[in-house]
Amino acid sequence: MKDLKIIFMGTPEFAVHCLKEILKNGFNIVGVITAPDRPAGRGRKLQQSAVKQFAVEHNLPVFQPINLKSEDFLMDLKRLRADIQVVVAFRMLPKVVWAMPKMGTFNLHASLLPQYRGAAPINWAIINGEKTTGVSTFFLDEKIDTGAMILQEEVAIDPEDTAGALHDKLMHKGAKLITKTLQQIEEGNITSTPQPESLSLKEAPKLTKENTKIDWTQDLDKVYNHIRGLNPYPAAWCILKNNGEKLKVKIFNCKKEYAVHDLPNGTILIEDKNLKVALKKGFLKIEEIQLPGKRKMKVKDLLNGFKFSEEAKFL
Repeated sequence: MKDLKIIFMGTPEFAVHCLKEILKNGFNIVGVITAPDRPAGRGRKLQQSAVKQFAVEHNLPVFQPINLKSEDFLMDLKRLRADIQVVVAFRMLPKVVWAMPKMGTFNLHASLLPQYRGAAPINWAIINGEKTTGVSTFFLDEKIDTGAMILQEEVAIDPEDTAGALHDKLMHKGAKLITKTLQQIEEGNITSTPQPESLSLKEAPKLTKENTKIDWTQDLDKVYNHIRGLNPYPAAWCILKNNGEKLKVKIFNCKKEYAVHDLPNGTILIEDKNLKVALKKGFLKIEEIQLPGKRKMKVKDLLNGFKFSEEAKFL
């Protein structure tokens, strides 16, 4: 058993894989901090976070503070007497929390910092057509994702990668980077460097209804990157104008077909059970779509019952 006493903070599946890797490498987790249980689903039953489920299964002490500055929670943290805290996909911490351990608090971020600081680095790297991204560990400070860098590793983005596929690549790479960081800290040979200042920083803001909408005036490559960068969650969306109706639809898997044509952007073509959309530089072949109130489905299944008018168009 290793001597370093660690508090782990995280909530989703991405964080679970990191926590699992820390345990597998024999580190001593003295506490796990995660989000409170929340009502979910049609029955509004309380749902535990993925991190809590894993922690309970492995008999780790779990804390679920609503207020990170509450006296009770701060006393709980002090009693754990952690040497260091590890944060993965959690929430902003007040200084009274991140500054508490003698060795500080470090975070795993799913980008090559200082690029893509913010809430959605995986999505924006794909949306912007990047060929590479990566994972970074850094010490927390007063600002968001700006603290001193510890370690980084690159990850290639394949041309067909969706946000889901890249998420899994970064999750595995990030888990290894965390344990490597902890090993260096335990051995006392950790070094950290200030993040480089750059005038051309790309940001990764929170995904919203506005910035997830498909802009059909863009060219084929940009629309393709936008859709795969939001697949499977939260999904790119647009308005389908069909038979006098306007329907909000979500689009998932798609492929590019480069071609020369003179059709207006957004024009829909139905050919041999295929749904194509005209764009600058070619056509976007849509393979998965979701209509309002329906489940996501293959386009070929949709075309068995859904009729597109000759004037149908994506807006």
